[in-house]
Amino acid sequence: MDQRPVENYPVGDRASPLDPHRFSLWQRFLLWLISWATYAAIALIGPTLRYSISWEEPPSPPGASHEKRVIYSFWHRAVFPSAWLWRRIGIAVMVSRSFDGEYIARIIEKLGFKAIRGSSSRGGGPALLGMKRELEQGNLVAFTIDGPRGPKYVAKPGPVALSRATGLPMAAFYVALDNPWVLNTWDQLMIPRPFSKALVRLSAKMHVPAEADEQRMAEFHRQLQSALERVTTFAEANVRRVGSQQFPILKTNA
Repeated sequence: MDQRPVENYPVGDRASPLDPHRFSLWQRFLLWLISWATYAAIALIGPTLRYSISWEEPPSPPGASHEKRVIYSFWHRAVFPSAWLWRRIGIAVMVSRSFDGEYIARIIEKLGFKAIRGSSSRGGGPALLGMKRELEQGNLVAFTIDGPRGPKYVAKPGPVALSRATGLPMAAFYVALDNPWVLNTWDQLMIPRPFSKALVRLSAKMHVPAEADEQRMAEFHRQLQSALERVTTFAEANVRRVGSQQFPILKTNA
């Protein structure tokens, strides 16, 4: 991991997509087709999902000014149900500077997210600074933490550096689905069946002090990995109980 302070990076690019001339005519057609087809699938299936949310620690009161100033991480395979649940509230998400990243950026922007381009391998430093500026503006940010190409269930260290730079907490979440379609991809991406149950589990918050050295940063990275594993295990074990007294169904606006 690059240990330079986040402030020393140039700013990540949020406003403009990748240069279209980098893609062939066929790739540009695929970008259009994939982004619109996926958006349509999310828009059709999303309103039928039955969500419940569970926390490791009590949630902040509704409307708390600091509630959005959290650095969230989640596994790439849970993108579909996560994108529908938290649409239209302006969450900034880091996406890679690649063909795959471009169609993901187009999909999430249609749902009201902000795409910050960069990844652990390409443009990560500038993208971290872009995420930092979103937090300074009072917005929430999220990392698909084992993306863009895996390995599956292995967290990248970006949120740890961002937490140290901002003084804001990081947390993990996972969205489990009962009986989803699972694609044969590196992340085993989940596609929910219509009217599926979905259980969201959020971890306790973790604060990385500004004076954390490399050894402590590694320890917080391990804590983030552990938190992701905990919320995944919990959600997968309890998703079929959504709709019970313990896991009431969340009212969402379609």
